[in-house]
Amino acid sequence: MSMIKTNKPRPKHLALHKIKLPLSGYVSILHRVSGALLFLTLPLLLLLLDQSLRSIETYTNLVEYLAHPLLKFALLGLLWAFLHHFCAGLRYLAIDLHLLPNLASARAASIWVLAVSLTLTLVLGAKLW
Repeated sequence: MSMIKTNKPRPKHLALHKIKLPLSGYVSILHRVSGALLFLTLPLLLLLLDQSLRSIETYTNLVEYLAHPLLKFALLGLLWAFLHHFCAGLRYLAIDLHLLPNLASARAASIWVLAVSLTLTLVLGAKLW
């Protein structure tokens, strides 16, 4: 049994910043980031919901706090996270159900995920602002 020798030395560490990902790879990473962001902010969102439903005074105070531009920007980020996670989740569901049978259609769907999630974020964000 002969061993094949390579002349190239093996890397000692993986340089992640040098890896060229396709667009679907970035959509996958953003799906994970948006899911983590939604999970980590869920207690805060539930607290906001609780305050909005507690009484008219707490609702009024909450509306005043959320009128601050920095908080609106944070809510816009959470809106993007939800919309991207939702659209990418539909893409993965379509892949799992074999509705996107080949690599070209899966890659095209990743373009649609970005386009739809960003468009919906802009449209709904304009209403938020």
